[in-house]
Amino acid sequence: MTDSRLAIVVLAAGQGTRMKSATPKVLHPLAGVPLLGHVLNTAQVLDAQHLLVVVRHERDKVAAAARELAPEAVIVDQDEIPGTGRAVEQAVAAIPDEFDGDVLVLSGDVPLMDADTLASVLAGHRDAGVPVTLFSTIVADPTGYGRIVRDVDGSVSRIVEQKDASEDERAITEVNAGMYVFAVHALRDKLAHLTTENAQGEKYLTDIVGALNGDGHSIGGVVVAEEWKVWGVNDRAQLAQVGAQLNAITVRDWQLAGVTIQDPATTWIDRAVTIEADATILPNTHLKGATAIAAGAVVGPDTTLVDTEVGAGATVKRTDATLAVIGAGATVGPFSYLRPGTVLGASGKIGAFVEAKNAVIGEGAKVPHLSYVGDAEIGAGANIGAGGITANYDGENKHRTVIGAGAKTGAHTVFVAPVTLGAGAYTGAGSTIRKDVPPGALALGVSPQRNLERWVHANRPGSAADQAAREAQGSAEAQDEEGQGR
Repeated sequence: MTDSRLAIVVLAAGQGTRMKSATPKVLHPLAGVPLLGHVLNTAQVLDAQHLLVVVRHERDKVAAAARELAPEAVIVDQDEIPGTGRAVEQAVAAIPDEFDGDVLVLSGDVPLMDADTLASVLAGHRDAGVPVTLFSTIVADPTGYGRIVRDVDGSVSRIVEQKDASEDERAITEVNAGMYVFAVHALRDKLAHLTTENAQGEKYLTDIVGALNGDGHSIGGVVVAEEWKVWGVNDRAQLAQVGAQLNAITVRDWQLAGVTIQDPATTWIDRAVTIEADATILPNTHLKGATAIAAGAVVGPDTTLVDTEVGAGATVKRTDATLAVIGAGATVGPFSYLRPGTVLGASGKIGAFVEAKNAVIGEGAKVPHLSYVGDAEIGAGANIGAGGITANYDGENKHRTVIGAGAKTGAHTVFVAPVTLGAGAYTGAGSTIRKDVPPGALALGVSPQRNLERWVHANRPGSAADQAAREAQGSAEAQDEEGQGR
């Protein structure tokens, strides 16, 4: 149910120079979702009356992403005046004047904060009746963070930024998490009085805390015990740290849901992945996008699946697959490459060093090894011999190969598409199939073999091959003479 007394402001205007990237910081992916996406997903759980996203750096890219992730969000453009205070000031100006609730301010680069914690702090804020409640945490190294300054009675007095802090204040280990709940009437009043008179020449949102305290108001402050929930991302090292923490949480959640994950340290699972109980994930496996693993399937080791479906009881090992469907009880790998459009039927097989693309391989059909199957349809129960190739490209266009149910192809058969091999048909080893083959026929596309006697003696005299051949011939002649003597 929509909370009519809640507005959420997500700050996503920063440049993120420490990322050293052409990609805006808040759009860097984390478990398959942009940093901003994690924050917006959490915000949506709270179902606020108003959701606003403040943008500036790479404005169009960030705004487009925000609209895709949260279509209900209002995009607010920050002007040339720097600082979080200015960002919130412009966001609040976009909230209808009649709104008289609370404003929750979140950072677009703090992706691990959960909705339950936010809801708990919001409830405490409302119960206390204070004009602002801030989030903080305790860290071993507070360098770079704003410090929470408390009065002798333990109540919050103000927040001091690193560059403006005294030596004693810099020793404080309770730091600002950059998230707040404000009563909108108090926020509107104090935003109007913010200045840029500080070390960084910015409008600090944190100055509002001191101003409200100076007016005699009590300031709410909640220490988040799990420091990782308020980790921000400012560089790629922090991105990796946050990613590892999120992945550890994700893996543990799946383990507790009944999935066997042998080596959590080398298993990476995106947030959109789904895995049924009794599936097994082996080491060095990456599950990405909307990949779905059914019960009893075994995936890995050394496997990457992107947007791929794996059926119940299937086995997929040492495989790279994207936008593929693997049927129940099927086997894939090792060293298989499944490109988009590959569909392997139930109990089918794609074996070692096989590449498949835009291919439908029927129930129980087998492509065991060393083959390329592209733009093809292989019927149920068919078997493709080693080294089979569907030659699908004529230099300008792609064409399709159809191999009927129960057909069996000899090793190193090449199908020059478009071509059809009928149901139950066979091909001889080494054949090149250029014409359709009727059901039940044997297709032979090879020339008669010719042996040119003593070719090596004439063309490679004195070579190791010549010497070996002469020794073999001599041995054979001696055996013939011995046989004749008997």
